[in-house]
Amino acid sequence: MLTKELMAQKVVEIPRDIKVILNLPTIFVKGPLGEIERDFLFTAISITHRDDKIIIEAPWPDKKRSALVGTLKSHIENMIIGVLKGFTYKLKIVFAHFPISVKIQEREIIIENFGGERRPRKAYIRGDVKVSLDGDDLLVKGIYLEDVSQTAANIEQATRIKKRDPRIFLDGIYVFDKGEGM
Repeated sequence: MLTKELMAQKVVEIPRDIKVILNLPTIFVKGPLGEIERDFLFTAISITHRDDKIIIEAPWPDKKRSALVGTLKSHIENMIIGVLKGFTYKLKIVFAHFPISVKIQEREIIIENFGGERRPRKAYIRGDVKVSLDGDDLLVKGIYLEDVSQTAANIEQATRIKKRDPRIFLDGIYVFDKGEGM
């Protein structure tokens, strides 16, 4: 048996409402809000499921493997939080010069009249993410954190100011709140 100094180890507690299936390299997490599946194709990292715990270990770890153990723990915890509570990003529509109109069509967001431009800007909705408009706020909700955050980033990047002073032209759509819960 290896001592603690020779082993990088992290433990993830599994709540009662959650079902975790390890079919390495894939992990399935099922909960009240849905199911998430993710591949972990990493070498020299051991993932085991005992009782109500997932144990992530790396024997004889170097710096990269030790960091990878913590990264895998965070990914699995985010999967569990996602199927339990979900994730919500709130974005604020800000304009001072030209009124921006935002429309949601199928799997993309259409941003019209941004900076007085004639051509609308588009941001794509990734994965199984729900986007809704609430006044001057856009709500991005989903159970998979990476899809929710990437969709919010797509919206922010679609309204990036180019060739103007960003200190004066503050128009755009910006993330102002990130949280758990749908």
